Amino acid sequence: MDFGPNKRESWKNVLTLAYQSLGVVYGDLSTSPLYVYKSAFAEDIHHSETNEEIYGVLSFVFWTLTLMPLLKYVFIVLKADDNGEGGTFALYSLLCRHARLCSLPNCQLADEELSEYQKDGISSISKSFLGSSLKSTLEKHKLLQRLLLVLALIGTCMVIGDGVLTPAISVFSAVSGFELSMSKEQHRYVEVPAACAILVFLFALQHYGTNRVGFLFAPVVITWLLCISAIGIYNICEWNPHVYQALSPYYMYKFLKKTQKKGWMSLGGILLCITGSEAMFADLGHFSQLSIKVAFTFVVYPSLILAYMGQAAYLSKHHINETDYRIGFYVSVPEKIRWPVLVIAILAAVVGSQSIITGTFSIIKQCSALGCFPKIKIIHTSSKIHGQIYIPQINWTLMLLCLAVTIGFRDTKRMGNASGTYCRFY
Repeated sequence: MDFGPNKRESWKNVLTLAYQSLGVVYGDLSTSPLYVYKSAFAEDIHHSETNEEIYGVLSFVFWTLTLMPLLKYVFIVLKADDNGEGGTFALYSLLCRHARLCSLPNCQLADEELSEYQKDGISSISKSFLGSSLKSTLEKHKLLQRLLLVLALIGTCMVIGDGVLTPAISVFSAVSGFELSMSKEQHRYVEVPAACAILVFLFALQHYGTNRVGFLFAPVVITWLLCISAIGIYNICEWNPHVYQALSPYYMYKFLKKTQKKGWMSLGGILLCITGSEAMFADLGHFSQLSIKVAFTFVVYPSLILAYMGQAAYLSKHHINETDYRIGFYVSVPEKIRWPVLVIAILAAVVGSQSIITGTFSIIKQCSALGCFPKIKIIHTSSKIHGQIYIPQINWTLMLLCLAVTIGFRDTKRMGNASGTYCRFY
């Protein structure tokens, strides 16, 4: 499998960056099993004895993970970097230089001639008939240029919005595991303060930089991925070894046919399984193409598939639960290891928020460089990798907004609906 054009990159460096990327890029994506099934069944969808609902959700999750992060990002999007930088504005900046789009305040036509921006394949693409026609069309029509700028700004705003919603829902979903061991009244007074305290701790760590945070967080994500993989394998073997059959797209059709409008509404919750996948591209400047691809293909993707299959296997044999938690992640965790898993989940949720925070820093930096955001203080935290940065004002603003969302919503279902709405449009 060809993972990228940079063959000169040493495998030692690739594996080191891949290890770090687990703690920075994939934390959010890795913690999605905490809330996907619960959010998908939030629209009053009944978990029936036929298991058509749970199998349908599993099928949707499998194909969404396969088509979006694996096919779209690993094999296509990551190749469209702008001098090593990723993100919505990196793509737009690339267009500005090679198609003479000057909608940005500081766009210079001379930038097109800079040799450092000449990427392999760009010149050949621009000389092709399709590339030349598209370039000519964009250069002639100012309306299309403005439309592209608006789309780039909307995409950027959505990523920043995800930087507010994702930490809140990840941490809140993790601490919701206390619901299984205390009364509703006690849980109500513990959940929100605990989530807020964890969020403050997370944002307080950001000034150490991506390099240190990556090495600190990577073991947590690896432990979490091994944990959910092992639990998934156990549940598959123990409860339903034939759950793999639900990976067939036919179960998606059966799910929508049976649930109808409610099923369509639940797709927002299902799309939460790819929450954080945009960080694979947004955080590209902090790592390398090859390291991000290796980490996802060989570690993150198989672990997530096993986790979702394990949850579906358990739920396919448990249709009535004594607790109101019902479809949540912790129900499928064996009771003997539930508390250790809860601790790991909380730590993983903290790490899970790191990817989108780091991506937000990168995007704000790009916007500021292109004149679409006010000049702010940017601190470079690494002497080796130029893209590893920390922006104090953005960090503390994100923290305040995350706390506001956590205190305001106070419920995973509401946060899931908000985040699912974002995923539909991004």
